[in-house]
Amino acid sequence: MSGVFLEGIVKRYGSLSVVHGIDLEIKPREFVVLVGPSGCGKSTTLRMIAGLEEISDGTLRIGDRVMNRVAPKDRDVAMVFQNYALYPHLNVADNMAFGLRIRKTPKDEIAKSIEEVAQILGLTEYLERRPADLSGGQRQRVAMGRAIVRHPDVFLFDEPLSNLDAKLRTQMRAEIKRLHKRLGVTSIYVTHDQVEAMTLADRIVVMADGRIEQIGTPMDLFNNPVNTFVAGFIGSPPMNQFSAVIEEGQGGLVARANGTTIPLPALEELRGAAGRDVVVGIRPEHVHLGAEEGTSAIPIELDLIETLGSEALLHTHVGNETFVAKVETHGEIGHLQGVNALHVKPERVKLFDRETGRAIGRAA
Repeated sequence: MSGVFLEGIVKRYGSLSVVHGIDLEIKPREFVVLVGPSGCGKSTTLRMIAGLEEISDGTLRIGDRVMNRVAPKDRDVAMVFQNYALYPHLNVADNMAFGLRIRKTPKDEIAKSIEEVAQILGLTEYLERRPADLSGGQRQRVAMGRAIVRHPDVFLFDEPLSNLDAKLRTQMRAEIKRLHKRLGVTSIYVTHDQVEAMTLADRIVVMADGRIEQIGTPMDLFNNPVNTFVAGFIGSPPMNQFSAVIEEGQGGLVARANGTTIPLPALEELRGAAGRDVVVGIRPEHVHLGAEEGTSAIPIELDLIETLGSEALLHTHVGNETFVAKVETHGEIGHLQGVNALHVKPERVKLFDRETGRAIGRAA
């Protein structure tokens, strides 16, 4: 399997630049997810890798080959689209075999490949059906099967689960993960859904406005966001963020916001930082209902409780700032009704420069 290398990749439409010189190395057999809001350039980047968009500047390599001027059919990549892109007049077997027939693959090899891939994807009993007779999840498996039978060097996924309902999305995420583990093909997956990114990726590439904001493992991005954008994009619910000023407290530095003081972690970068304007970030998962050793209390006003079963989201206010906490219900929510304070350990508090949005100190 081949790696994919993007070096200074730029995409322009006339005078308008939509991708601004991105650099990215994707290792052989790695599953990388490009994630970001609509219009961030992630799908355009994927289409440049596929050869469906011309590269305005920079170099794209797959393995040792420079691909800038190579036709899509000669790049040895297979793409799975959001809208399945199946031929409605062909049955499942013929849809999966279409690319192989174009390449004039021998009929016995085609039949063997279709049989093997259909078994992997649970499509054996549907081979004679047409797309109109299949569910959305089955159609997406057919689209994946059509890509797999080609044995490509690289799989490209362009928001393949967007048209499925919530239950099917969860099932297909698991199937894609199992499939990648079994086949080990280098895979690049585009989505705007950060839950998909967190559950599928070996590494995540967070994009905004045609630039890469951060690259890392799912847990690195969750625990160590490089700026306020990544902190607010990764996580469900996203990280709570509010403006504060650093002050000297009795036991060390604190952040003062909305009349509340929050003890801060001992960071080398905060020496002499009293008076500095910052953004405080606290994950909803990192707060506690009860006081624990080493935690500090944040007084809150409870607005509503959103019950999720084993967990609940507490929608609260800290002064005039909204604050969401994710807590365990232990099977009932009566004990949550009177909550007036949340507790957090200083080492769980993240700080960002208010002017640049960049993280101040990062956990090891």
